[in-house]
Amino acid sequence: MSELRADLSIIQKWVKPGSLVLDLGCGDGKLLKYLKENKNVRGYGLEINPENLTACIRNGVNVIEQNLDNGLSNFEDQCIDTVIMTQALQAVKRPDLLLDEMLRIGGEAIVTFPNFGYWRTRFYLLLKGRMPMSETLPYNWYDTPNIHMCTFRDFEILCHEKGIKILNRTVMNDKHQQRWSIGLWPGLLGEFAVYHIKRK
Repeated sequence: MSELRADLSIIQKWVKPGSLVLDLGCGDGKLLKYLKENKNVRGYGLEINPENLTACIRNGVNVIEQNLDNGLSNFEDQCIDTVIMTQALQAVKRPDLLLDEMLRIGGEAIVTFPNFGYWRTRFYLLLKGRMPMSETLPYNWYDTPNIHMCTFRDFEILCHEKGIKILNRTVMNDKHQQRWSIGLWPGLLGEFAVYHIKRK
């Protein structure tokens, strides 16, 4: 477990042993490799970064070169048990449509993203009047891949409007750690969240 980032550690708990998983924007494939070795999961990753594609192959992960902005029409309805997307929701052109696609092809989905309502972000905007930059958001407004930043509340309202049920939610700090204090004001003190969702 030590090889997994804390948020990925949470995700793996929500994936059933022996299930079929699709990881969107799978990076170097570490999560899929872990699931395969420890939970007998079969899975595929979608990725467009050439270095990550090479890393996936090195890690023994089945990977398909595919841009998420082009949709998931090459997958049939309900052909996957769990669709995972970590830290990519805010970087796609139409996150709302991609959520629909994830739950069209998968029985369940797990999504993680940063919280634009985090108190440091709000404070940065208030004091500097500029789009925030930090370790979590290290880009300028004009060259950032993060084109659709949202708050936890924004995401939960979207789920409600789309008839999506939130099965689990875990909110973390910038180190991907859970703290009791975050539970008091998750929308203000949480920097990342992991959501486990399905259709109602």
